[in-house]
Amino acid sequence: MTTRKKYSKEFKLDAVSLVLDQGYTRREPAKSLDVNEQMLGRWVKEHRNSEDGQAFRGNGKLTPEQEEIKRLKAQNKRLQMERDILKKATAFFAAETK
Repeated sequence: MTTRKKYSKEFKLDAVSLVLDQGYTRREPAKSLDVNEQMLGRWVKEHRNSEDGQAFRGNGKLTPEQEEIKRLKAQNKRLQMERDILKKATAFFAAETK
């Protein structure tokens, strides 16, 4: 069984730069860098589709927007639990005063 090669973000950006900035076809840098031509094409596509330099984040790494959403969801859940506790406490003390 062969193991998958892992390429650093810098390596991918350099390879994409050869295609986009220096005008090489995908075949030439792919052959010289010993990567599959289709893989280089995927890197170019991902780089073009990425917004504000978020291409090649890696597995499990979130964009700033995704991190903010995750943080806000956790905060929302905590606030809902606090609200529920206060509702139950209010109901308890209201029943006790009668």
